[in-house]
Amino acid sequence: MATVLSVSGSPSATSRTTRLLRHVDAQLEARGHHVIPFEARSLPAHALLSADVDHPEIAAATELFARADGVVIGTPVYKAAYSGLLKVLLDVLPQYALAGKAVLPLATGGSPAHVLAVDYALRPVLSSMGAGHITQGWFVLDRHITAREDGATVIERETEALLAPVVQSFATALERTAPPVLTG
Repeated sequence: MATVLSVSGSPSATSRTTRLLRHVDAQLEARGHHVIPFEARSLPAHALLSADVDHPEIAAATELFARADGVVIGTPVYKAAYSGLLKVLLDVLPQYALAGKAVLPLATGGSPAHVLAVDYALRPVLSSMGAGHITQGWFVLDRHITAREDGATVIERETEALLAPVVQSFATALERTAPPVLTG
């Protein structure tokens, strides 16, 4: 069983990006992985913007990255780039915070014109941070993620069908990078 840190880089409290991540989290948990949800917006803005790596909450976030076998990174796309909040978070982490880890980049946005942001904006940063294996990323249109009255997330059927193999590929990469479970 791998430990997965599921990071939302959305500044919004009602984020479709976070909804998508929690949907993926449930799929990973169903495969037996331990998922730790994390929202970058929960970190103190002053500590992030001043790159205060000694701040207790920044240090705790850094430790979460260090302990994870894999990381799912989710971001809304604004102006053809990942969120500034995610950028600031990645900037305060150690240079090789993703070393040896499987990473799944996910993005949401209002237009299919931004689909390449995953590969041309986010992937190079994740690679520069030493990610062991960056699986195929995925972009989901905002309108394909909705909430029911009971709060449950609904992913449009075709989008769900296309997302499933992406999650499976990440789960397979996790199995290759996670340390073996010792029983005794």
